[in-house]
Amino acid sequence: MSRSFRIDAVLVQAVIAGALSFAHLHDLAEAAGQTGWKAWAYPVSVDLLLVAVWRRLRTERSGLAWFWFLVALVASLGANIATAGLLDLDNVPAWLRIAVAGWPALAFLGGTLLAHEPAKHAPKRAQEPRPASVIDRPEPPAPAPAPVPDPAPEIATPEPAPALPVRVPAVPPALIEHARKLATEHRTRTGQEIDTATMRARLGVPDDLAGAIVAQLA
Repeated sequence: MSRSFRIDAVLVQAVIAGALSFAHLHDLAEAAGQTGWKAWAYPVSVDLLLVAVWRRLRTERSGLAWFWFLVALVASLGANIATAGLLDLDNVPAWLRIAVAGWPALAFLGGTLLAHEPAKHAPKRAQEPRPASVIDRPEPPAPAPAPVPDPAPEIATPEPAPALPVRVPAVPPALIEHARKLATEHRTRTGQEIDTATMRARLGVPDDLAGAIVAQLA
């Protein structure tokens, strides 16, 4: 199946403009004393510098790129204007000969700087996706706080029962008199007061009664 060929007007215009600019640069270089293949190399050098600058401006609008764009534009546009009859190509001024002769070094410097200068705004590296096991893995729940034990109930200390009054048995007065004699006799003999046990043994009475008698004699 044959494919139809369609002429693009923009492309045709670009080819014509490029050919005319190429011829003007060649004529100017030849008039400035660059003959033979050297005169044809000048248009190629200017156009290549424009291409290098255009590629840099597509990724970075730096001051260096704009500077060399203006240099290449002045070289190309100046050659087109100079060959329009403003200059006598049979008697080119010295400054133009110097500019044409120094162009190769200037173009080489510009191309080198544009090719080797690192881009300031490099495209950010796409973040690598994490493995699905890392993304979908739920985080472990935080450990629950340990339960605080309830304080032990205070045990009420039982209050002591009130002391019952000690009942002192009644001692007959006659028994008291007899016990006083025994106590005096015991003090005279031993030099000590009579105790409850001795009083109980001497009188033959119970312990509580003997204690009551000794308490009354004290």
